[in-house]
Amino acid sequence: MTESTQLFSRLDLNLLKTFRILLQERNTRKAAERLYVTQPAVSQALQKLRTVFEDELFVKVQGGLEPTPFALDLEDKIAPFVDGLEAALNQLEEFDPATLTGTIRIALAPIVMTSLAGALFTAFRQQAPLLNLELLSWNQTTAEKIRNGEVFYGVHYDLEHLSKELARDPLFDLEARIIVRQDHPITKPLITPKDSVGYELASLISPGWNDHFTYASQILERQGYTPKVGFRSEMLLALIDVIESTDMLLPHSNLFPIHNYSQLRSLKVEIDGQIYTKRLFGYLHNKNRHSAKAKWIESIIEERLPQQANKHS
Repeated sequence: MTESTQLFSRLDLNLLKTFRILLQERNTRKAAERLYVTQPAVSQALQKLRTVFEDELFVKVQGGLEPTPFALDLEDKIAPFVDGLEAALNQLEEFDPATLTGTIRIALAPIVMTSLAGALFTAFRQQAPLLNLELLSWNQTTAEKIRNGEVFYGVHYDLEHLSKELARDPLFDLEARIIVRQDHPITKPLITPKDSVGYELASLISPGWNDHFTYASQILERQGYTPKVGFRSEMLLALIDVIESTDMLLPHSNLFPIHNYSQLRSLKVEIDGQIYTKRLFGYLHNKNRHSAKAKWIESIIEERLPQQANKHS
C-alpha cells in the first residue's frame, strides 16, 4: 500500500468540507456558523486535519486564521475533485422545482434589480412555491459570496479580476437608453453622443463595478467628448427624482420600466451608426454550473430578460 493510499484511508472526507470552509472564512466561529456546528467542533476537526496532513494548515493572525502554503496547495489539488463529486451526487436526484425548500439567494446588478425583481419573484413563486427567494443587490462582496456559497447565482455586466472558481455565462444584450423628463430640450427619440453635449449625466452606481467611474462618461470620452457627471447614486428613485426637475441625462437600458413613469421619456442611443448594447452575464460557482437547479434559474432569467426589455422598448 502506497503512502498516498494510506493517507486517503485515514481521512474522513467530511473533514475536507470543514477545511474548505475554514479556508474561505479564515475564522473558526464563522466556519462553525456555516457548518451548523459548535466552534469547538470545528477546532477538533482542524486538529484531526493537522494530524492527517502533518501540517499546521492554518496559523493564528490578527483577525482570524492564515492558511499555510501547504493548505493553499491542498485546496488547488482537491477542489476540482470535491466540486465534481458534489455536482455528480446532486445530479443523481431528479430535479423538480416544486419540491425545493429553504432559501436561495440571487444577486442582481442594480440596473436589473430595479426592473426585473417583480417578474423574477413571480416566476420563481409559481414554479417553486415552497422556496424562499432572496433577491440581493450586487455589491463589493457578492463575488466572494458566490464563491463561498452564500449566494447561488448572480447577474451583472462583464466583470474582471474574479476568482477562477466562478463561471460566467452570457445571458442577454441590453440596449442603451437615455431617460429624460418629458419636456426635456432634446425632443428626438434617438440620440448620438454629440446630442449629449451641454447636458450633465445622472449616473446609477453599481457597487462592485463602477464605484469609481461612470461608464457613460468613458463611452463619451472615447467618442471625443468631455462629459460632466452632475449626480451619482445607488438609488434609482433618487436619480429619477433629480432628472424629473433638471435637464440631466440618465443612462439606463431597455429594461427601464418607462411606462410606469408618465413624466419621463426613453431615448434610444446610437453610436457609430448602431444601437449601443451591453451584455449581461450570469455568475455562479463552477461546481454548480451544470446542476439542474442552476439551469432552471438561468432559464427563468433568460426568459424574463427579453420579455421585460421588449415590454418597455
